[in-house]
Amino acid sequence: MELLMPWDERSAMSLRIEFVFFASQEGANIRALCRQFGITPTTGYKWLHRWRSDGKDGLNERSRAPHHSPSRTPDSVVEHLRAAHLTHPQWGARKLKQWLEVRGHTLPAASTVHNLMRRHGLLPGGPSLVPAVGRFEHDAPNQLWQMDFKGHFPYAEGRCHP
Repeated sequence: MELLMPWDERSAMSLRIEFVFFASQEGANIRALCRQFGITPTTGYKWLHRWRSDGKDGLNERSRAPHHSPSRTPDSVVEHLRAAHLTHPQWGARKLKQWLEVRGHTLPAASTVHNLMRRHGLLPGGPSLVPAVGRFEHDAPNQLWQMDFKGHFPYAEGRCHP
């Protein structure tokens, strides 16, 4: 009597190797194998192509990061922002952008300058110690009641002002 286990303990790599082994056989039905392995034909053909070109190493997981970013902001802009921030640590993105452009530098939009400053820790001021919004958690139900209303609205005898 064979004991069947309800889970599958095979790794993704072993499944890929098994797939390409069967798909590499003479007369193999690739689409049927893809259905059997629960992958799309695009993925199946991708694994088969990688197997044929790179061998077992081609089946390893690859980074999904882009190979290049043609519209990426040049590093020189960040260096100009760093230098300007050292000179004027309390200035924000719009003021630094304008100040640098007056001095002949080309910068992207103010929102992009702000994002770059945030990414590199160049924004003026530090993190606030007070939370922006109070929390509405209490120890027991009905300890806090809240009501929302919208200004005045028409009523049978005129207008209602809550």
